[in-house]
Amino acid sequence: MDQNRILRAFPSFRTVLVLSTGLRIALILYSEWHDARSVVKYTDVDYRVFSDATRFVLYPGPGNHAQGPLAKWINVGDPYMRETYRYTPLLALLLAPNEWVHPSFGKYLFAGCDILAGILIHKLLVSVILPRAVPPLRARADHASSVTSRQISTPAALQDSDAPEKRKITQPDPMAEETGQRATVLAALHLLSPFVFSISTRGSSESVLTLFVLLTLFCALRGRWTAAAVLLGLSTHWKIYPVIYGLSCVGVIGSEQQRHREKPPQQDRLAATRRYLKIFVNADTIRFAGISAGTFFALGAVVYAVWGYPFLYETYLYHLHRLDHRHNFSPYFYLIYLTYPGVGTPGAHLPLWRTLIRSSLASFLPQMGLALGAGVFFARRREDLIFAWFVQTAAFVIFNKVCTSQYFLWYLLFMPLLIPQLAISWRRALVYVGCWMGTQALWLSQAYRLEFLGEAVFYRLWICGLVYVAGHSWVLGGIMKGYDRTSRTST
Repeated sequence: MDQNRILRAFPSFRTVLVLSTGLRIALILYSEWHDARSVVKYTDVDYRVFSDATRFVLYPGPGNHAQGPLAKWINVGDPYMRETYRYTPLLALLLAPNEWVHPSFGKYLFAGCDILAGILIHKLLVSVILPRAVPPLRARADHASSVTSRQISTPAALQDSDAPEKRKITQPDPMAEETGQRATVLAALHLLSPFVFSISTRGSSESVLTLFVLLTLFCALRGRWTAAAVLLGLSTHWKIYPVIYGLSCVGVIGSEQQRHREKPPQQDRLAATRRYLKIFVNADTIRFAGISAGTFFALGAVVYAVWGYPFLYETYLYHLHRLDHRHNFSPYFYLIYLTYPGVGTPGAHLPLWRTLIRSSLASFLPQMGLALGAGVFFARRREDLIFAWFVQTAAFVIFNKVCTSQYFLWYLLFMPLLIPQLAISWRRALVYVGCWMGTQALWLSQAYRLEFLGEAVFYRLWICGLVYVAGHSWVLGGIMKGYDRTSRTST
């Protein structure tokens, strides 16, 4: 009863949209005022990197020209003249109005992507997730409908036989109304989240990618696999990590195809193995993979034709051997710091253990093993895609070689969609939230001492990073258990 009262008291989705839009506009305006008066800027340093790269693209000159095969016919500059710009040149082109309209155009664009993502989340909740994920709600709606129908079918209602239209009274649908209220509350977790709106209004481009990922998921959940494949290729071009979602999609496509066929008789182990492999290798999955990979390589080829090898290296190849010894949440931070050139014991030949730690495989194998394994084991039905993508992304982020706070947005994006599918009590949910935030606060306490006080707390910071990994892994395991209980109940 109290829950229903809270739902009814919550603002409408339109009101939430207006509030979230106004909040973002106010913060962007504040950022301009703050940055003009303070040494410590509100605007993220990445936004200045994007803006500088845009300026290099739009205003070519001596020493600044695109290096691709077609560059001699196109008068365009090289965004990679801006040091630390490691993104697709399409992002620099997207922010061209920074030069033509207003320097804060990109912030408004990123904030707009936030709003569109919130609208997509609400639409998915109303049309796909909540109607399927809340059996008690359906039961109450069915009961209310039966009571209403009995009340309408009284003798008094049947007396006026000359006015059939009067008997067709349109009654509000209790399930649709409560579904809309729940969807608004859940979408507000994204639209009104300080973590989300602070990142976009400070000028981080993560919201563009999250919108692409949500559009991919939207099409996949509706069975529009061609559009999903194209969007997945676009997302992977923008930033490489969404490639992990391809295996989940392939697993769902193949499993749906096998379910539509008649069940085969008892099979031996070899035949069962072949049947399992056909889930991932068949005409439909090959088509999906071909369209997705084709989109990725076609975009890459066009961009390479204009900007050449610098695009290929800075956007993709750089991350294969990247050694970031600066402090971050990654459990590999301290080990990379110890083996970084110029740090630790100098020498021409590194010991084997230092060579292994510096190798990209040290972080890449466990990270991709967990992320891709989750896609193989958890994605068998279309309705499992949200859970599979969440687990894949969380594992990818937790065990990434470099991890900063904005990376959390990659998997938090799925939480409003996943919550209705979890069987977790409020008390346990609060424990999970406390652990998730507390391990970060513990790490930040040491990072502050290192960054602002100049204390040599590298070892303690690394220990706190390991606590963060353990804590976030425990939370992830709890969410997986909560989803498993819901799945068993629904089946």
